[in-house]
Amino acid sequence: MAAPQQIRNLAIIAHVDHGKTTLVDALLTSAGALDRGEGQIERAMDSGDLEKERGITITSKPTSVTYGDVRINLVDTPGHADFGGEVERVLNMVDAVLVVVDAFEGPMPQTRFVTEKAVALGLKILLVVNKIDRPGAEPHKTVDATFDLLAGIGASEEQLDFPVIFCSARERYAMSDPADEKGPMSRILDFIVQYAPPPVVHEGGAALWVSTLDYDPFLGFVAIGRIRSGRISVGDRLAQLRHPPRPAHGETAGPPVVAEVFRVRRLLGFQGLRRFEREYAEAGDLIAIAGMETLQVGDTLTTEEPTTRHVFPRLDVDPPTMTMRFRVNDGPFAGREGKWVTSRKLAERLEREVRSNVALRVSPGETAEEFEVAGRGELHLGVLIETMRREGYELCVSRPKVILRRNENDELEEPYENLIIQCDQDYSGSIIEKLSQRGGELRAMDSAGPGRTRLEMRTPTRSLIGYRSEMLTDTRGTGIMAATFAGYGPYLGPRKTRPRGVLIVMEPGETFAYSLGRLQDRGVLFIGDHVQVYAGQILGEHSRENDLVVNPCIAKKFTNIRSAGADEKIFLTPPLERSLEQALAYIEDDELLEVTPKSLRLRKRDLDHNRRKREAKAAAG
Repeated sequence: MAAPQQIRNLAIIAHVDHGKTTLVDALLTSAGALDRGEGQIERAMDSGDLEKERGITITSKPTSVTYGDVRINLVDTPGHADFGGEVERVLNMVDAVLVVVDAFEGPMPQTRFVTEKAVALGLKILLVVNKIDRPGAEPHKTVDATFDLLAGIGASEEQLDFPVIFCSARERYAMSDPADEKGPMSRILDFIVQYAPPPVVHEGGAALWVSTLDYDPFLGFVAIGRIRSGRISVGDRLAQLRHPPRPAHGETAGPPVVAEVFRVRRLLGFQGLRRFEREYAEAGDLIAIAGMETLQVGDTLTTEEPTTRHVFPRLDVDPPTMTMRFRVNDGPFAGREGKWVTSRKLAERLEREVRSNVALRVSPGETAEEFEVAGRGELHLGVLIETMRREGYELCVSRPKVILRRNENDELEEPYENLIIQCDQDYSGSIIEKLSQRGGELRAMDSAGPGRTRLEMRTPTRSLIGYRSEMLTDTRGTGIMAATFAGYGPYLGPRKTRPRGVLIVMEPGETFAYSLGRLQDRGVLFIGDHVQVYAGQILGEHSRENDLVVNPCIAKKFTNIRSAGADEKIFLTPPLERSLEQALAYIEDDELLEVTPKSLRLRKRDLDHNRRKREAKAAAG
């Protein structure tokens, strides 16, 4: 068992694609923490299917390496602003942060967002300038830009005096100065041991603040966090203290209550990609504990004796900025493809998600079969929906909406984002024009290398819903976009999100090429031939502003009379398929996205054509 002086606890934070997870791979390999065969795994810490497919880190995960006689606990954190709640809750486990910055791009918005949280907690800053082998890289300019960033967010003199090391995580070399000879990645481990402080140990009985949690089908709930004081052994009895639900505005919160008293069944440590059983652990180390019946992020696990208990404060994170409605799938095809289709199962799944996802809020909807789900952004909510559909859930979701509020003058406000876009110079004019139409305001514009432009804008959050794919199209795939929450500002009024209407299926049936061939001149089709559809489902986008009800299920009638066009071939344009995020951004307020394990279907909220007409007339007159 390592003493606190032989322990280092660090979180690795960086912007998306700055090489954070690749750096963790290199450090694990350099320290010999990977078993035979594991060393060939790329982005080993991105263990989830969605993380591997999207190439991003979604959940924070701890790992540990033993380097000499020092145990280095590393926490890999997400680099996307939508998963900032994951970062905020794990920073209380560490004593220092390893800030990874791209030598070409420099500090980006998410780097600032998370580093500001670390600075506020007084954590030691260690800088790793990565990708120094990238063409156009300026390592020393990146160090200066990081110093300016820290000075701008109020870092102390000690935090501004940060140590620096340069590396290429992909090529597996590191050095103290870019002009030096290339050295092994173990230099970064020496760098961590030298500059990262050992954990601070508090006096008193055993206490652990639950920073993240896991669920194992054999062990049940698993609490992960750092032991702040005392010693925890297998078989110990611990009290689980929990703060009551957040009170309404103006009310005071009550004291924490004992959720349960439980016996520690398993105590797990981390090593590389594995967990191993331990008999005991002491203050300063990161561990996982199993044995409790219920668990929430932010709970305190402490001694059973009230006189020696230690209670940690409520875990606060930035509030959500976007909301969606989740409801039971009530379409004609409900239950055909999914395993879990009832409101009870949907409520249980969302309740389970809230326990671990602290940036998520779930409240009852207008009906018993509807739930209001609030999160950090469309990617945050989109990942939740994609996870649920892969687990076998069927549900319908509405278009994301921003959360509005009223200020002290009773004026309506909406959330705003600080947006940074890097693109080729030829496309900057198009981006500025489109974002200005969406309510954006250009704050700064400068060079980002030969032929590249860096734009800094402040835009309403709702104007960025679905804009990422449009930006990639406008920049021919060369644009880089990142946004962070900037606060609330004046509400700019209602804005139409879609310039054209949709084609709506008239009656249930199977689509035929004969009908689709005639309809494709009316707009863009989302559905091909020989597909089962139902009344009220969206077939495609109309070429005009209004919605149009059409029948794609008419088959060609066979007769014994020949005509000039009897044997005419029908050429159908391939249907336009949308991803989950694109579909969420496309639908209007009176539409829903039906999500099943196998399909994504766009539909009207009310499937009855006559009822929609009556409601439209009533609204108009």
